[in-house]
Amino acid sequence: MRRRILLSILAVVTFTTLVLGIPLMYTAWLWVEDITRNDLQSRLDRIAAEIIAQEGEAGMVNGPLDTSSVRLLVPDGGLLVIVYPTPQDSASRADIGARTVEHALVESLSMGTSGSLRLEVPSDEMRERQKQAVGAVGLVVIASMAAGTAVAVITARRLADPLRDVAARAARLAEGDFRPDPRRHGIPELDRVSDVLDSATVEIAIRLQRERALVADVSHQLRSRLTAVRLRLDELSVHPDPAVVDEAEEAMAQVDRLTIAIDDLVRASRVEGAVSGVALSVVDELSTVIAEWQRPFEDAGRSLRLGGDAALRAPVTGSRLREAVSVLVDNALVHGGGVCTVSVRMVRGVGDREPSVCVEVADEGRGVSNDLAPHIFDRGFSGAGSTGVGLALARALVEADGGRLELQRRSPALFALFLAAVENVVEPQREPVGEPR
Repeated sequence: MRRRILLSILAVVTFTTLVLGIPLMYTAWLWVEDITRNDLQSRLDRIAAEIIAQEGEAGMVNGPLDTSSVRLLVPDGGLLVIVYPTPQDSASRADIGARTVEHALVESLSMGTSGSLRLEVPSDEMRERQKQAVGAVGLVVIASMAAGTAVAVITARRLADPLRDVAARAARLAEGDFRPDPRRHGIPELDRVSDVLDSATVEIAIRLQRERALVADVSHQLRSRLTAVRLRLDELSVHPDPAVVDEAEEAMAQVDRLTIAIDDLVRASRVEGAVSGVALSVVDELSTVIAEWQRPFEDAGRSLRLGGDAALRAPVTGSRLREAVSVLVDNALVHGGGVCTVSVRMVRGVGDREPSVCVEVADEGRGVSNDLAPHIFDRGFSGAGSTGVGLALARALVEADGGRLELQRRSPALFALFLAAVENVVEPQREPVGEPR
């Protein structure tokens, strides 16, 4: 698209420049010649005045013609031919200046019936000025084309890049990446599309959460009913008729297979979009989130840090993890204070629990009030006038990958996100892997 926009604007600029530039060059060429001829004509008028001043009452020059003042009006390298009447000759002639003029530019003036003036000057100087004028106009034309090209490039980029960003965001949304994008491009129509995508992101996330809740409820009801059916079939398995027993056992096998299929469907719906069997580096995934939120924290006069062991890996969906942590970081920016720290560490299993990767998001603000803390993850509940969707969505995304999200400390606020670990790591390293910008 950028190329099409750029080529279209360049074609218009080039056409307009040529349509205006060529006539301007021709006009400049004629304008210089016109100025030169006007100058020669002005000289002839002044020469004519000097000649007429020497004529007597009969309109003739008596005695020799005084050309001392006339010579000063003849340009260097020029030739002036004066034809004037005298009592002895009605067409006396006087030549002043060069003998011959090559590539002459000629101007003449008639002085009655018996007198005339003819002024010849070399045209080389005029041609040089004409070339300079045409060159100046050409430079202006080239500068106009360069400016038009720059405007075309900027316009194409200003139109194409936002469209590409919006398309990429729509593609991420289709892939299940529900992170909000605060970027706006200053183009009302595209910014409106971005606002609609923000609204659509929240709406889609809510709908998916409702669908997952519905799937969980339906699967629970189905398993309950299947359990009841299996109990009834189990009673038939002790029937004295062997045929009835066979049918009952076959029916129980069908019920068992149906139960397993329901469990697989529910499990698949919970981990939809995850890469099966592929573990991701948690720190690497979160580094992009930290990079995106650095600027808002800088604008607020605060800092955002990421620390942890880059070797810690978890079988999670990258988009869900990034979205959940983005919600927590945004919550720390809006409602928290001081330095916001995102740390990744290994949590050893207690009892029969497996080790897990813990992502902690903490700030130095006032924290969560005692009244708000029990309901902080409830959908639609907010103590600050917001929608109350963010934290509920974050918890739903974490749980979709088999993890859990908890409020570990109320003041200052500390949220902990626990993910399944895929490898044993010695001791977590607490060195920061990203310095505050």
